[in-house]
Amino acid sequence: MSDQVGFTTMAGARATGEAPPLGIVLLGYAFMGKAHTNALKKLPYMMYPPVAIPRLVAIAGRNEEGTREAARRYGYEKFTTDWRDLINDPDVQVFDNGGPNNAHLEPCVAAAEAGKHVFCEKPLARTAEEAKTMLDAVQKAGVKHMVAHNYRFVPAIVQARRLIESGKLGRIYHFRAVYLQEWIMDPNFPMVWRLRKDVAGSGVLGDLGSHIIDLARFLVGEPKRLTAMTKTFITERPSEDGTSRVPVDVDDAFTALIEFENGALGTLEASRFAAGRKNHQVLEINGEKGSISFSLERLNELDVYWVDEEPKETRGFHNVLVTESYHPYWENWWPHGHIIGWEHTFVHEFHHFFDAIVNNKDVAPYGATFEDGYRNAVIADAIEQSAQSGRVVDIRY
Repeated sequence: MSDQVGFTTMAGARATGEAPPLGIVLLGYAFMGKAHTNALKKLPYMMYPPVAIPRLVAIAGRNEEGTREAARRYGYEKFTTDWRDLINDPDVQVFDNGGPNNAHLEPCVAAAEAGKHVFCEKPLARTAEEAKTMLDAVQKAGVKHMVAHNYRFVPAIVQARRLIESGKLGRIYHFRAVYLQEWIMDPNFPMVWRLRKDVAGSGVLGDLGSHIIDLARFLVGEPKRLTAMTKTFITERPSEDGTSRVPVDVDDAFTALIEFENGALGTLEASRFAAGRKNHQVLEINGEKGSISFSLERLNELDVYWVDEEPKETRGFHNVLVTESYHPYWENWWPHGHIIGWEHTFVHEFHHFFDAIVNNKDVAPYGATFEDGYRNAVIADAIEQSAQSGRVVDIRY
């Protein structure tokens, strides 16, 4: 198998019934680097039979010592401190960008121009303008492209979308979502890159807000207009070296009210100042025939209510454990009731992306393409614009 993974061509592998290899180069080795690599290594034996065998060709990062250690720890064949070294590597078919937001535009565009399929962490870009440049590049190159909105690949979220698509909820009236964390509440928490506009593009809006913006579009549809407010609670923080205090130029929290094209109303709220909340993403959808509620911290469950359920004396929300063999992705995992976790969403999304590459399928509508990433950025920009102007902003792509 090792010889096949290293040298068999994709066409030859398909002809012999073997899963073809896909050479991967990963940019970034920290939080997302670990999450992506964990998924890549699990995929061949859990999403079985695999559509492709990831080959961990190289990992890139700015810090030489850290990148070398990541290559050793994760099992990449080589490492570099300059992603440009790897763009034209013939052993690489997929460029996986898990770097900070300011490292999305240039590497992804260069990878697409070199004919590599591109997988990029969210948010796709710091602004809609950057995102449009990236979208144009992958479309011109004709490569497959996907944004790592991994919550689309939670089995319960897929099940919720299927229920909505089936018409069982009828007309959708409301979508509301909150995403709350607490990790920067300490005024002496230092100025990491996520708190710098030149690197991150925005604060909680891009970090957590991009996820619930994506889920709103994925589950309900396109927004028509919105009004929003943002807030920065701590306006100065210690520099990373601790020698000075520097101004914070990103948002700590936002709230937005959205009208969708289908007439539904939505609310989005995200904050990194919610004491006690660790990774509290909760959403609810209310329709004419029922409601669905989901919490990320209980990601194997859906709460579902049906308006006309009989007998009415016992009518109420049902807690559904989404672990049956007929639920999304479950045939690849365990017997019912044996839950999976956050990290497995990355296994599902890479499997989806590789299936699109190997079998020339569309990444959309279940995967988030760079088109989705661009539209997400347009909405995020509109939230900032509304917060600054105090006005309702129409969404225009």
